[in-house]
Amino acid sequence: MAKGIDSLTDAELLAILISTGTKDRSALDVARDLLSTADNNFYQLGRKSVADFKKIKGLGSAKAVILAAALEVGRRRQAAAVPVAESFKCSADIYEYIGPLLADLVHEEFWVIFLSRAGKLISTTQVFKGGLNAVSADARVIMRKTVELAASTIILVHNHPSGSLQPSTQDIDFTNKMKEVCSYFDVFLADHIIVAGKQYYSFLDNGRL
Repeated sequence: MAKGIDSLTDAELLAILISTGTKDRSALDVARDLLSTADNNFYQLGRKSVADFKKIKGLGSAKAVILAAALEVGRRRQAAAVPVAESFKCSADIYEYIGPLLADLVHEEFWVIFLSRAGKLISTTQVFKGGLNAVSADARVIMRKTVELAASTIILVHNHPSGSLQPSTQDIDFTNKMKEVCSYFDVFLADHIIVAGKQYYSFLDNGRL
């Protein structure tokens, strides 16, 4: 309290959340064990699950859930810190806006940003949530939501938990399909962004749209 929370090491911060250790190890020792499983990196730690935390001696279900919740609070704070863009002028604007929500997920999610004819943000919606390797994206569901919101422009966004920046064959095929479907409804597909950790891939920037 005297020196401020920012004076604590990463292990000491985790030790506060862990609260108590085991018979022969302190909470700080448990925290160091936990950090070592993530290369002493909070980004890597944020990709771990409650089940992963419980593998550490001294972390039961309750403490594992507290740790997972704290890391999720941090992720949401980072996302909330990015102001909602009134318009997206380039792919970097899109990534800055939605990247923090997807960057450290261990499963795939598919989101759509819906914009008005003037390019103003109408809604940002998660349309699918997948497993470890794939997400099922249905063009009909996306277009139904587009019509409901009276959106004129959409931006597709999904993540690659593997960290690979390159679009898969399925990513390319689906993007081409969405471009075709959008043309039937007079809707502009502005971009498809793949979030891969702290990096991103833009279909538009790479000449695929």
